[in-house]
Amino acid sequence: MNLTETDKQKIVQDNKDYTLFSWSKQGGQNPINVKSARGVNLYDREGKKYIDFSSQLMNVNIGHGNPRVADAVMRQMQEVSYVYPGMATQVRGELGKLIAEITPGNLTKTFFTLGGSEAVENAIKIARIYTGRSKIIAQYRSYHGATYGSMSAGGDPRKHAVDNQSAPGFIHVENPYFYRCPWNTNSMEECGNMALQQLERIIKFENPDSIAAMIFEGESGSSGCIKYPSFYWQKLREMADKYGILLIDDEVMSGFGRTGKWFGIDNYGVTPDIMCIAKGLTSGYLPLGGTVVTDTIAKYFDEKPLTIGLTYSAHPTSCAAALENLKIMQEGNMVENAAQMGFYIEHKVAELRAKHPSIGDFRNTGLLGCIELVKNQKTKEPITPWNAKPEESEATYRIAAKIRELGMFTFVKWNFIFIAPPLCITEAEIDEGMEIIDQALNIADEYCH
Repeated sequence: MNLTETDKQKIVQDNKDYTLFSWSKQGGQNPINVKSARGVNLYDREGKKYIDFSSQLMNVNIGHGNPRVADAVMRQMQEVSYVYPGMATQVRGELGKLIAEITPGNLTKTFFTLGGSEAVENAIKIARIYTGRSKIIAQYRSYHGATYGSMSAGGDPRKHAVDNQSAPGFIHVENPYFYRCPWNTNSMEECGNMALQQLERIIKFENPDSIAAMIFEGESGSSGCIKYPSFYWQKLREMADKYGILLIDDEVMSGFGRTGKWFGIDNYGVTPDIMCIAKGLTSGYLPLGGTVVTDTIAKYFDEKPLTIGLTYSAHPTSCAAALENLKIMQEGNMVENAAQMGFYIEHKVAELRAKHPSIGDFRNTGLLGCIELVKNQKTKEPITPWNAKPEESEATYRIAAKIRELGMFTFVKWNFIFIAPPLCITEAEIDEGMEIIDQALNIADEYCH
């Protein structure tokens, strides 16, 4: 269908006139007018190509436009498109079994949600019901979703707009953020130990018998891909066991191959009590998430009611998309490719660091990475402050505009440029994307001193 320029403009105008856009002021929106997407690329209605270097919201793990998912969805809808969650469907059981097979340890049963926020909400509910306790510990530099409970669990400043209505019972601790370590340590390991010591102090201050769970991201994502020391998750597991606290692993962003393992926590050899999943579960083709629990927690509810529920839990059509998506990942060795391409990206960023004084740090695991930009490598003064106001964000806006102009979609937030392309990406496509980032960094360099 050939559209006139007026038709194309009307598409954007209808979006602006009749829908609300997330996380931004509504005036001055200039969204990409997307026509199609294939592989790692998006195409607008003018025919311009954008390489997708953040997998949209770090969720299109298999890449765009895979026809196998569409076919699986159609077959399922022709059989049964929806039944209430108390009924059994073949696809629900098959997907639940596959998740049990690929998740670590004795995580065995999944309560299906419609996304990551709901997965976190229900993980918190399950933890509180199971333990009879109320408090939840999380990190300040974290994001766990946008519903009231999940947003209260996170420390991301986007929650500040509703801080005075935050859900009760959430306590925050420092991250082991070695590049900006709050304890001014000399190594990632030392910073990690200090963070763990602070966590244990907080547990004692808050009364261990009142704490239901601790929730941490499998690997840090939108807060800046903050790397954990190698022992961090193991020490969290030991501390949780010591005080009878459940350990919730939020794998919404870091799950399903994103970090070069099936789940971020697999890089540390630890099994949590509860795992939250979404995003890469369907690669964004349809909404679906899940709260996965161990056999121990599942058995508790054999004789006690599990008082959680959603109209669209275990939606058959979404389950069909997820099942086919995971098969595509397995058959295409995409988890292994994420690990290999992650090493290649690290090599390419190392080359950029040699020529761009604005690169302060690069933190990456598989295909979940972030360049941190600074005005001065010695002082580490950020190009744009954390949680900057619009008038403090000139550099960020200019860098983001250049990246879009050159044909890339990725997230540029504060002093971060995120690199998290689909898991099917090739070295040639990485080269294409890194050339765009290279040019954009020339703008960042202008702010260095």
